[in-house]
Amino acid sequence: MKKILLIGIITTQYLFALISIAPVELGEKPGISGKFEAGLETKRGNTDKDNYKASFRLTYDNNSSYAMWGEFSGEYGESNYVKDTNKAFSHVRYIHSLTNDEDLRYELFGQLESDEFRRINSRILGGCGLRYRIFNSPKNGKGFFGLGGLYEDIKYTDPQIDPSEDNARLNSYLAYSVSVIDISTFSYVLYYQPKMDDYSDYVFSNQLELKLNIIKKLFLKFNVSWSEDSNPPVGVKKDDFTQTTTFLFNF
Repeated sequence: MKKILLIGIITTQYLFALISIAPVELGEKPGISGKFEAGLETKRGNTDKDNYKASFRLTYDNNSSYAMWGEFSGEYGESNYVKDTNKAFSHVRYIHSLTNDEDLRYELFGQLESDEFRRINSRILGGCGLRYRIFNSPKNGKGFFGLGGLYEDIKYTDPQIDPSEDNARLNSYLAYSVSVIDISTFSYVLYYQPKMDDYSDYVFSNQLELKLNIIKKLFLKFNVSWSEDSNPPVGVKKDDFTQTTTFLFNF
């Protein structure tokens, strides 16, 4: 009971909730499954702060050759009654095996997002690519490499300062996941997305995640992310760093 209470105290200090970054494996959870995260941070006194976020993923796995999923999240926050966070994100993906051993697959994906404080009114993208399973063992975990392309349409909140963009980008990533002990999973993902006609304009991101099982389908999740946009909108910093702690419920 003390352990659960301590975890609860730690978690209420943070709001941020990100869908698990562990790569989806075909046949791992046949049928329909889902993940849900939600959080609330409230401070009063010397600091007045409110922050709210919810994330949801729904997955279908046919247990033989393909899986598809959609994930949705939103976040809103205020500090001293002044809005400082307002963003939304949605992503859909379809993955299908190309070989009998399921090591090689193709992916199709689409994404829609907005982020007021990064001056993004809307970013719509679609893409495709190949994903190869580099290794798979109970001891060393699973490693994947993905390579493909995407097309994005970005509209900024002030088009007079930041004109709209239409970009074709290379989409490459490495993903890794391993069970540390029976009740915990460590995952890492790295993305590198340069423009196809200008490699000096790129988006680079890293995420680390540790997921601990508390009881049955309830997990405590620690997540660290760092990203860099080499050519951000005017007045927006190139780097973003986030450390989060939250609860995750699988169903």
